[in-house]
This record gives sequence, structure tokens and C-alpha cells, in this order.
Amino acid sequence: QVQLVESGGGLVQAGGSLRLSCAASGRTFNSYAMAWFRQAPGKEREFVTRISRSGGTTYYAGSVKGRFSISRDNAKNMVYLQMNSLKPEDTAVYYCAADSRSNVLQTTTRAYNYWGQGTQVTVSS
Repeated sequence: QVQLVESGGGLVQAGGSLRLSCAASGRTFNSYAMAWFRQAPGKEREFVTRISRSGGTTYYAGSVKGRFSISRDNAKNMVYLQMNSLKPEDTAVYYCAADSRSNVLQTTTRAYNYWGQGTQVTVSS
């Protein structure tokens, strides 16, 4: 069992940067692959990025590749999402998610068994 709490969202102008954090409870954090998803109003929740249990492998959706960066600190039970060159279309609620069952790329929401409550990111034009 793991609990996830996101922070770091806010309002930023287009071209700006934000860093999201996800704090995880529990003593087995390094047994979970971690991911970030986002959901814009009226749209389905979509995959943004994923990082393997050790942090050695990362995957990105095409829409954020080259602008966003995921990282983790297993000693601190933390996952981060550095978002640069933000665009208005990045506006969404961002969710941290944990996958306890697989260490290979998973981009569907049903692959993740733990979720945070989300943090709002708003990018103004």
C-alpha cells in the first residue's frame, strides 16, 4: 500500500517552468514504477511520463518530450516532474501514479493501482 501526495502546481505564463513533486508513503517505494498523468477539462486522463523502479529508464508522451523531465529519489520517496517551455495546452490537473505490478512501459490508467489527488497546473497565454 502506498499513498501519494502531489504538490507544486500553480499558474504560470506560457514559456515558463514549474516543478511538481510527489511524496509517497511506505517503505517499499523502490518497488513501484512511477508515472505522471494529466487531465484537462472535458478530456480523458492521459499519460505524460513514466520512470522505472530504479530511475534508470524513462518514457515520455510525444507532446512533452524534450520539455518535461521525470526523476525520482528513492531515498526520499519522492518523484518529480520538471516542466519547461510550458504551453497553454499543458493546462490540466496532474496526477502522480504508482504501478506495483510491472516495470515495463505502461501508458493506460488501468495499469496503475495507486493515485494521488492531483495538482492543478494552469498555463496562461
